[in-house]
Amino acid sequence: MDNFITLDYGSGGKKTSALISDMIVPLLKNDALSELGDGAVIDGAEKLVYSTDSFVVSPYFFPGGDIGKLSVCGTVNDISMAGGEPKYLSLAFIIEEGFPTADLQRIIDSIRLTADRAGVKVVTGDTKVVERGRGDGIYINTSGIGFLRTPSLSPRMIREGDAVIVSGTVGDHGTAVMLARNENLVQAELKSDCAPLHEMALKLGETLSGDLRVMRDPTRGGLATTLNEFIEDGRLGIEIHEKDIPVDPTVNMVSEILGLDPYYTACEGRLIAVTDPARAEEAVSVLRGFEDGKNAAVIGHITADHPGKLVIRTPMGGGRIAAKLAGAQLPRIC
Repeated sequence: MDNFITLDYGSGGKKTSALISDMIVPLLKNDALSELGDGAVIDGAEKLVYSTDSFVVSPYFFPGGDIGKLSVCGTVNDISMAGGEPKYLSLAFIIEEGFPTADLQRIIDSIRLTADRAGVKVVTGDTKVVERGRGDGIYINTSGIGFLRTPSLSPRMIREGDAVIVSGTVGDHGTAVMLARNENLVQAELKSDCAPLHEMALKLGETLSGDLRVMRDPTRGGLATTLNEFIEDGRLGIEIHEKDIPVDPTVNMVSEILGLDPYYTACEGRLIAVTDPARAEEAVSVLRGFEDGKNAAVIGHITADHPGKLVIRTPMGGGRIAAKLAGAQLPRIC
């Protein structure tokens, strides 16, 4: 660990992993936290799924969403990826002195609309205001509770030959935020993919049952970093095929101009699933039954050929190793 926290610690890559594994987990260690999933499965009257997340996106309004919509989708999706049906949220604001009331009203309206769409209720919360210059407009924390519907989802469940599936185009959210942050840099229209994934995830779990190994939404660090998290134990590797990975043409164009990699750029309305290969096409069919899953595709498979490594196969037949994101490609995107 470095002596001071830098932006790289918020990238979702190697330094984020170090912060979690070297400092947070040893101090707060318990069985649920040690799984390091998007949500924690805990005991209750029913099995519960619990998750928390904080949102510091800049700018707080962007094409396709805002920090309010993002704060609901982020926690709803984390619960859904852990196999839960989200039900209740807490909501906490940290607001900078001088923040426009009209903007706050707009953000709260967005939270209400998104919560209604996701079928969740905000049942508790908190608000703090800090002095002018001590924040950046507004930060939001949401915690969520849901009921477990699809048990035993874990990277430890993946098997050699399993199929890797993504529910739609990758990199849309991070690229849309970057364009909103630099309006004069590149002239292009693109909306964030920010959306709740609860219905899609529940349907996938109900349909595939024990043949669904794991789900994740590729937020910070994007597709490549999330896939690396699946194989960190070194038993197995992953191969994905560039020609099969759905990427919006605008995301490709902007990435080339700005020197970004769409495979490391955040999504906020996409899921990655690993399934039994015999059920892969069925899984894709389920995902394509939703508007946000219309571009779903099988993009690769689990392999024993290169344990602990993600290899991206090019259309020419070559391959390159894609490691975890080492720094902050795009800070402040969620």
